[in-house]
Amino acid sequence: MSRSFTAPDLGLSVDGRVLFVTRAGRMFAYGFLAVVLALYLSALGFDGFRIGILLTLTLVGDTLISLWLTTHADRVGRRRVLIAGAALMLGAGVLFAVSRDFVVLLIAATIGVISPSGNEVGPFLAVEQASLSHTIPGERRTNVFAWYNLAGQVATALGSLAGGLVSASLIRGGTPDVDAYRAVVVAYAVVGAVLAILFTRLTRGVEVEGVPADDGIARRLGLGRSRPIVLRLAALFSLDAFGGGLVPQSLIAYWFHLRWGVDAGVLGAMFFAANILAAISALSAARLSNRIGLINTMVFTHLPSNVLLILVPLMPTLPLAVIVLLARFSISQMDVPTRQSYTIAVVAPDERSAAAGVTGVARTTGAAVSPVIAAPLISEGAGALAFVIAGGVKIVYDLLLYRAFRQLRTPEEEARRAVG
Repeated sequence: MSRSFTAPDLGLSVDGRVLFVTRAGRMFAYGFLAVVLALYLSALGFDGFRIGILLTLTLVGDTLISLWLTTHADRVGRRRVLIAGAALMLGAGVLFAVSRDFVVLLIAATIGVISPSGNEVGPFLAVEQASLSHTIPGERRTNVFAWYNLAGQVATALGSLAGGLVSASLIRGGTPDVDAYRAVVVAYAVVGAVLAILFTRLTRGVEVEGVPADDGIARRLGLGRSRPIVLRLAALFSLDAFGGGLVPQSLIAYWFHLRWGVDAGVLGAMFFAANILAAISALSAARLSNRIGLINTMVFTHLPSNVLLILVPLMPTLPLAVIVLLARFSISQMDVPTRQSYTIAVVAPDERSAAAGVTGVARTTGAAVSPVIAAPLISEGAGALAFVIAGGVKIVYDLLLYRAFRQLRTPEEEARRAVG
């Protein structure tokens, strides 16, 4: 296999390199939009409650659509599902750009693919991870996922910086706020179109052959013998996502804007730095997990990051709040590649898209109800409560995950244990 441009030792195929490029492009668009999304909706005249409803429905709709797409991807074709997701991203961006009507935006938020947090939404992550795993040996999976997440985090950081700078520059040049933010939304839609074209370049190498036909509700979820483990993981991941959904990037930006008067340009720079730190931390996860295991890495890096999350709104000055936020981002993403690798490793190969999809949808479901709770709190000056609840819920998740799965090792971990 040809070498990746991302790292000399990844050994990615052509399909793998395409998936790295689409990941980076998509996450750039998510970061580009997230830093101004709540500001855009506010400029359209919507209050905190309606902003929360819109952000929630972006996740509710994504949950339903992604569940169907990801649990059918191994049978209908992974490439087809990825193209469909890009089309939904394009459609949502177009409708958000051209309409001020709340009902139209509700429909776009429900049916389309828009990320209010700067994090992954839609069917992409699950299907791309399954496709990558299909083309690399198991012992390289966590490292590849770490670089895959690095590509996404760096792209999100650049997108956040660009979104803030573009909108701030337009506003300084005399463009009304709503039109400056709309330009960012239009660019988001354009990226969706580009992604659809890139996904057509994938080959049969990303597909799985010989997938069993549906044989009941378990198979209709794309799961068979892996179902018990996946459902337990999904329940826990949903709890974690509920906590994280209380403080997505768009609402953190909104809180900094309301609490400290920070403008879009500074917000973009803040989240650029935050996402760069998160990207670097993801690389450390692969090396750490080889020493202490995937579950231990997930839990022992996530706990301190959640304590820092609680401390952000308790800081008395803007510089201190930013420092604590950046410290939190510097360790908050170390659980991501390890969580993804663990989920893929403990299920059957022909159930990987479904497993990643079901757990991903569980995360989306958990996060879906959070913005409608958090946005009014933040807009009414009680944003500190959202941070505290978020951190507390995520700490509970860490403890439950460790208790439930610390004894269940991946095949690669068992092999290392036997050799050692």
